[in-house]
Amino acid sequence: MDQVMQFVVPSQHFIKDSIPLVKRCTKADRKGLQKIAMATAIRVAITGFIGFFVKWIHIPINNIVGAECFPFMGTREQRRV
Repeated sequence: MDQVMQFVVPSQHFIKDSIPLVKRCTKADRKGLQKIAMATAIRVAITGFIGFFVKWIHIPINNIVGAECFPFMGTREQRRV
């Protein structure tokens, strides 16, 4: 019985503390949901543009640096021979 009470008492405290939080929460209206959706879309677009520009800049630099730092490696076609 003591083991059961060790589980029940913390559960009761959790439920007691959660009731005011649930009462205070409200569902977002249409305007609020649109605002959240717009912010999310903008963040995704910004992240995509950053990733695109990083890749756009990184590939040419990587090719230049790779060709200068590792001349013995040659091109991909030369390595196959």
